[in-house]
Amino acid sequence: MKKWFALLSVVAMILVIAGCGSSDNASGASGSDGDVKKIIVGTGTQFKNVCFIDENGNLTGFDVELIKELDKRLPQYEFEFKTMDFGNLLLSLDAGKIDMVSHQMEKNPEREAKYLFNKNPYSIFLNRVAVAKDNNTVHSIDDLKGKKVLTSPTSNAAYVLKEYNKTHGNALNIVYTSGAANDTVQQITSGRIDATITTDFANRFNTDEKGEVALKTVGDPLTQSDVLYVLNKNEQGLADDLDKAIQEVKDDGTLSKLSVKWLGEDFTKSLEDVKKEGSSKK
Repeated sequence: MKKWFALLSVVAMILVIAGCGSSDNASGASGSDGDVKKIIVGTGTQFKNVCFIDENGNLTGFDVELIKELDKRLPQYEFEFKTMDFGNLLLSLDAGKIDMVSHQMEKNPEREAKYLFNKNPYSIFLNRVAVAKDNNTVHSIDDLKGKKVLTSPTSNAAYVLKEYNKTHGNALNIVYTSGAANDTVQQITSGRIDATITTDFANRFNTDEKGEVALKTVGDPLTQSDVLYVLNKNEQGLADDLDKAIQEVKDDGTLSKLSVKWLGEDFTKSLEDVKKEGSSKK
């Protein structure tokens, strides 16, 4: 009987040791993998200085390098890029193929009804009318009545133009790009299209075959564009974490440096900030 009892004790001890070892291993696996959430970031490859393929075949640009910086500050996430055409980004978000969009996206009521945006903008632009450099007849959006205005169907500029038409009797003839190629400059300089909507930053890349800027912006700013990340509605936690990290890179000057390096200027200041700076210099 004693031998039997001793044998049971040995077996029980072995099971306890094995159980402890199993628990330790499970805990280790959870700590290394389970606590880190992978986030698939949708972006493009055709927006020079923002998200593009460099001469070495690497994906880089302002949006790309900023995500890498935020990745360092958010150890609970692992950010991985997935590249595609701009027109497919929101469709891929709908389909669950990506978790967020990083492509200089702006918020409008149509998008806001369907998607979640973080609140802290990582760059700020002013939308204006852009025409050919030798066009001296268009000075504002009101001068485009009855004329053709080119835009991407999923862009914030398209929303601005449609809102203008709602209150001005469909005065503008909105023409949508096919997404196959960026021929905005050629269409405007040839006279097939009269204008587009862009920002002073983006207009730098509206160049002709000589590499010279072919369009000019005119009139007062139509809207202020806060550039944000687009997420699905159930990602509030991620949106909040992104906001905190963006504020960190703003506070320590990292965001400003990235903007100057890739975009040519510090596009992190709001219109109100710019006005205040202008007033203080007078």
